[in-house]
Amino acid sequence: MLTGGAAYAGEVQACPATLQHTFDRLQDEKPQSLCQYSGKVVLIVNTASYCGFTGQYKGLEDLYARYKDKGLVVLGFPSNDFSQESGSNQQIADFCENTFGVKFPMFAKSSVKGPEASPLYRQLAQLSGTAPRWNFHKYLLGRNGQLVDSYSSLTAPDSKGLVRAIEQQLAAPQPK
Repeated sequence: MLTGGAAYAGEVQACPATLQHTFDRLQDEKPQSLCQYSGKVVLIVNTASYCGFTGQYKGLEDLYARYKDKGLVVLGFPSNDFSQESGSNQQIADFCENTFGVKFPMFAKSSVKGPEASPLYRQLAQLSGTAPRWNFHKYLLGRNGQLVDSYSSLTAPDSKGLVRAIEQQLAAPQPK
């Protein structure tokens, strides 16, 4: 919704297309524009509480803690598309905080595949040629908002290839 005002219009123009989406925050369901992450390296992950890969929350939180001051943000998108996230948003928030100490931004449950996928996930699937086939699929965006790569659920957050790609993107200059 445009509310008039040059600052807002300029902000939208500076925001890469991949971040021009709004989602409700998991903890309180307040709308959050992903444009607030412009200029950061962004790791987008679809998550679930009852999955064999759920332990990746710890690795994702470790990555976030290690690199957030250098410009990395991890964004978690819970999804029940694979029937492993049946809880309410509040239950998911409590689980993530109490079990894994998750501090990275998490958003309300949404769809990540098929015709019901959120516009963000449809866009990422189109750009990468790969939609999530399971929970904890990862998309890495550079500081310029461009897709760098996509990583399957089998790629652990601390895998050398993913960490190397993140470090390379963090070393890139800020977009102007």
